[in-house]
Amino acid sequence: MKSRAFTPLFTPFVTLALLAAMLSIGGVAYPGFLSVQVLFNLLIDNAFLLVLAIGMGFVILSGGIDLSVGSVLALATMISAWLLNVAHWPPALVIITVLVLGALFGGAMGLLIHAFKLQPFIVTLAGMFLARGLCYLISINSITIDDPLYLSMSQAQFALLGGFVSPSALVALAMLALAVWLAHYTAFGRSVYAIGGSEQSALMMGLPVGRTKVLVYALSGFCAALAGVLFSFYMLSGYGLHAQGAELDAIAAVVIGGTLLSGGYGYIAGALSGVLVLGTIQTLIAFDGTLSSWWTRIVIGALLFLFCAVQRLMAMGAARRLQT
Repeated sequence: MKSRAFTPLFTPFVTLALLAAMLSIGGVAYPGFLSVQVLFNLLIDNAFLLVLAIGMGFVILSGGIDLSVGSVLALATMISAWLLNVAHWPPALVIITVLVLGALFGGAMGLLIHAFKLQPFIVTLAGMFLARGLCYLISINSITIDDPLYLSMSQAQFALLGGFVSPSALVALAMLALAVWLAHYTAFGRSVYAIGGSEQSALMMGLPVGRTKVLVYALSGFCAALAGVLFSFYMLSGYGLHAQGAELDAIAAVVIGGTLLSGGYGYIAGALSGVLVLGTIQTLIAFDGTLSSWWTRIVIGALLFLFCAVQRLMAMGAARRLQT
């Protein structure tokens, strides 16, 4: 198991301090940056990414990785658009079907990883190509969604503190609350942490390692499909090119939120702070108006390098303290 000497101060406080510093800089540099609606927009525009990061958080905590989530998101939008426009299914049935398919897709990858002792990187890389390819079997073009339910979800606003939030943002927050409960108050969550700390130790303790790994990837697939539904509300279209690179954004959000890439340590709630940091970077660049959007990637990459290095240094320091 990972040493508990690895200080928990890193996870919530360093990330939150970084977020507060970025918001403060934006507030000083740009009038209106700290308005209520701008802050709510951080969540509204990134609701789908928060849901992706929640699923990715469980996978990384278990010591794995899931590169397929962005492609599964795109596939969910394509299946939704096709079922609504061509098959004329009721929207509620479409949403349920997409969520079930996402969970089955993720569970199948988890089963392959466990049963054949395959590397998660390779299996989920294959899943990424498969899901993205299936999008183009449905259509190589974008499919517009004009279903009344999707339109109403896209346009709905809930007044809050002088601003408004979208239904997608509320769904993402509800999913986060459920995920925190799963991670910290259930036997499933305890098993995820134990497997990420040491799979061999988890086996010796009699924990259901195989079942837990399958469920972790099924949960990640479910979250990716749910993110696809939210993205469909946001974009009102299905397209095979949707969410390219979103899996890397989700990994970045989880790591910046304080979860160790090696697994076994971190907080699911950290996904929210990680997503807000990424959203704040994008907003700062948008308010500046003179910088290319590629600066978003540059800054995120630099932060990711920094957080990984700090995590490693702190883990090495904890290990040395245990030896002395």
